[in-house]
Amino acid sequence: MSDEHHHHLFHHKKEEVTVYPDNSVSEQTTVEYGREGEYETIIKEEKHHKRMEHVGELGTAAAGAFALYEKHETKKDPENAHRHKIEEEIAAAAAVGTGGFVFHEHHEKKEDKKEAEEAHGKKHHHLF
Repeated sequence: MSDEHHHHLFHHKKEEVTVYPDNSVSEQTTVEYGREGEYETIIKEEKHHKRMEHVGELGTAAAGAFALYEKHETKKDPENAHRHKIEEEIAAAAAVGTGGFVFHEHHEKKEDKKEAEEAHGKKHHHLF
């Protein structure tokens, strides 16, 4: 995979060099966003990331609930307390991992939304 981020495959740079009769040179670089169907593709990606974010949230909640259940079982079942403690820690690690996945998907969703706005013709004017 190249060094470029995968969401920037739609952008095409055109460099135009114009040489005038008096040997002066003019260079202009333009970026095109208008490939046909690009907006719809980006919207689909945004919806996909939103769905995956919600799935990740459910996974985080489930892993957290299981960790709490195992913590309760540790106190309730002293014979197998060590096993329940290990399962609690694994569930807690899974909850943290899925939380990271949710954060990643949220970031991707925001990135796709920004690209969709740019592809659809909306421009962001940064004042600061």
